[in-house]
Amino acid sequence: MNKDMKKLIKKLADQGFTVTATRNGHYLVRDASGAAITSIAGTASDHRSIKNSLSPLKRAGFRP
Repeated sequence: MNKDMKKLIKKLADQGFTVTATRNGHYLVRDASGAAITSIAGTASDHRSIKNSLSPLKRAGFRP
């Protein structure tokens, strides 16, 4: 996991989202009610993957 992913996961946790690691190396993001918002690749192959992951998170109320 790179430093940008660590920062994102910390910000998500600070804002009340739950981030859990899956068995296949991804991270599942859930809101306060437990509903799944999105999954994020643990080792992204695309430099835009974190930015692309922000879209559903912003729609769910996340503020980066």
